[in-house]
Amino acid sequence: MKILVTGTAGFIGMPVALRLLANGHRVVGLDNLNDYYQVSLKESRLSQLTPHTNFRFVKMDVADRTGMADVFSCEKFDKVVHLAAQAGVRYSLENPLAYVDSNLLGFANILEGCRHTQVQHLVYASSSSVYGGNTKMPFSEHDNVDHPVSLYAATKKANELMAHTYSHLYRLPTTGLRFFTVYGPWGRPDMAPWLFTQAILAGQPIDVFNHGNMRRDFTYIDDIVEGVVRVLDRPATPYPNEDVAQTDTATHHTPYRIFNIGNHAPVPLLDFIGCIENALGQTAKKRFLPMQPGDVAATFANTDALNDWVGFTPDTPLQEGVNRFVGWYLNYHRGAFQR
Repeated sequence: MKILVTGTAGFIGMPVALRLLANGHRVVGLDNLNDYYQVSLKESRLSQLTPHTNFRFVKMDVADRTGMADVFSCEKFDKVVHLAAQAGVRYSLENPLAYVDSNLLGFANILEGCRHTQVQHLVYASSSSVYGGNTKMPFSEHDNVDHPVSLYAATKKANELMAHTYSHLYRLPTTGLRFFTVYGPWGRPDMAPWLFTQAILAGQPIDVFNHGNMRRDFTYIDDIVEGVVRVLDRPATPYPNEDVAQTDTATHHTPYRIFNIGNHAPVPLLDFIGCIENALGQTAKKRFLPMQPGDVAATFANTDALNDWVGFTPDTPLQEGVNRFVGWYLNYHRGAFQR
């Protein structure tokens, strides 16, 4: 098949594209290579893809309405994996319009492209952040998610609503994946594993928010990729009547699905830091700080629905995944990859 992967120079997009290529598909990768973090890292990720004869890269912003329409019209994709987005909860406090452009306008362009070219299945990235300050654990896809606590979360919730509308009106099969705290090799510099590792190696203190009283459902990148690819291979279908609440009657007849992808094992933040300390053989200097605006105290994924749908549940042990990340980080910064 010919598959579009947006955000292909990103942390999740690159390994997803690699996996699809390994499975024999043709992949068109699209990314705007913006400078939210160093472009050199994105270029290094792309360098892992460009040697493949079945890969073609398009530099474009998903918010470019005309450009995106042309790409869809010319390429005639069989399926789409939409991972491009303006990421980061805290950055949404500083630059909210970036989230409007990329996460709302960009997603609308993806939906329109899929609609007009009869794409067989759209799989897109949602986020555990849609659960907001939910205190009912674990988080279930059946929980109310009407109270996001950051603009980033609000845009992801909006994506789910927009996808539902297109699935309902145009019979476009769509599947949203709520990712839970993804980590691993090729990760982002604005995320905790990178920030903590960098600071510990430099002998600098790390910022520990909410005075360390945080829990996260850390999910290893390879498990995310496995989930994405398995879900892509099984296009969304309407829910059986008995699986949908009375308030969700429109979903009965709509090829629309939402799944959590998480390690279903919330880890205290201090334990996660301990894993990095073990991998580095160094102790972190900790600076305990209050909770940040837009953040939540805990995340915990119920993955029963994902397992029922594709027979898979993430399960990489945290220390094993952290060891792999730290090994990659040290190798990357020793110049094994050109920055």
